[in-house]
Amino acid sequence: MTDYQVKVSPFDWAAGAGDRQAGMEPKRVREAASQFESLLIAQMLSSMRQSDGGGWLGCGDDQAGATMTEMAEQCVAQSIAASGGLGLAPIVERGLTRASEAAREPSGPPVIRRR
Repeated sequence: MTDYQVKVSPFDWAAGAGDRQAGMEPKRVREAASQFESLLIAQMLSSMRQSDGGGWLGCGDDQAGATMTEMAEQCVAQSIAASGGLGLAPIVERGLTRASEAAREPSGPPVIRRR
């Protein structure tokens, strides 16, 4: 077996900053916000199922039934989020866009103020 070592210099991190900013295009931000909302809805559905003590489909406690139920919850959550969901995706999108714009603004050297 071959061991791989990756060496990263501090300059590599600085070079990657431009790539991170390029990744903040509106389409990708919108998609990330929708995926976040979908994940949140899936967690809510899972919590509701677990608090009930049973499954939605009357499944037993077997592994196959649990896997099927989790997949169904994910699909339902994605469908709900795609149709507007809880309205969180636009809020998250605005927040990400503002954070991206603030990060792009050039900041000068730190200012030290004496009291």
